Amino acid sequence: MLMRRVAASLVPPWLETLLSTHFFAACPVHPDAPRSERNMFCLDCGDSASSFCLYCRTDLHSGHNVIQIRRSSYHDVVRVAEIRNVLDIRGVQTYVINSAQVLFLNERPQPRGGGRGGVGGASSSSSSTPYICEICARALLDPFRFCSLGCKLAGIKRNGDATFVLTPDDDEEAEGRREESSSNAEAAGESKPSRRGRRGSGSREETGHEDRSPASLPPPPAFSRRRKGIPRRAPFAS
Repeated sequence: MLMRRVAASLVPPWLETLLSTHFFAACPVHPDAPRSERNMFCLDCGDSASSFCLYCRTDLHSGHNVIQIRRSSYHDVVRVAEIRNVLDIRGVQTYVINSAQVLFLNERPQPRGGGRGGVGGASSSSSSTPYICEICARALLDPFRFCSLGCKLAGIKRNGDATFVLTPDDDEEAEGRREESSSNAEAAGESKPSRRGRRGSGSREETGHEDRSPASLPPPPAFSRRRKGIPRRAPFAS
C-alpha cells in the first residue's frame, strides 16, 4: 500500500491512461475525413482522456496540452521534444526515427532468445551490448535503465527509485528550452527578409543562379540580319 502511494506521487495521473490507450483506429466522429486516425492524446484531461483525431482536437481540445503519438514498426512512440517538458524521461532509452528523437510508450516483443529471464535469459539478444532494460531485459544501445516509458513505470512501482515528475529545476530548464525554441523561430523568420534584401545586390542563392530584378538586367543585344547577296549561277564547265 505504501509503494502505491509512493508511486502515485512519482507519476502524473494521465500517464497510465496514456500507456493503456489504443491509438490509430479510425475516428468514429470523422470517418470520412482524410487523416482521421486517432493519434492524439490530451494531457489536460487527465485519467479520463482517450485518443482522438486531428479534427476532434480542434473541436474539443483547443488550447489544451496535446501530444501526438506516432508509429515505428507497428509500435507507438512519442517525440522527445513533445514529452520532455511535461515528463521526467531520464533513464529511458531514446531512438532517432525520421531525424527526430523518440521514446517507445510500452515494452515491445523480445527477439527470439530474449525474455524476462534477467541477464541470462536475454543473453542472445544482449550479446553485443552490456546494457539491458531493468524490467524486460531488452538490449539497449546506451547506458539507460529502461527501454520504454512503460518499463520505467514498472520500475518506479517496484523500486520507487525513479520519478516521472519534473522538479522545479527541470521546469525552469523546460521553460528555457521553450523560450529558446521560440527565439530561434523568430530569428529564422527575421532572417528571411534580409536574405531577400541581399539577393538584389547580386549574391547567389544555394542553387547557384544569380537573381536580378528586371531593371538591373542588361538590354537584350540588337538582332541584325545580314542581307544575302544576289544569287549567281556557277559557270558551266567547258
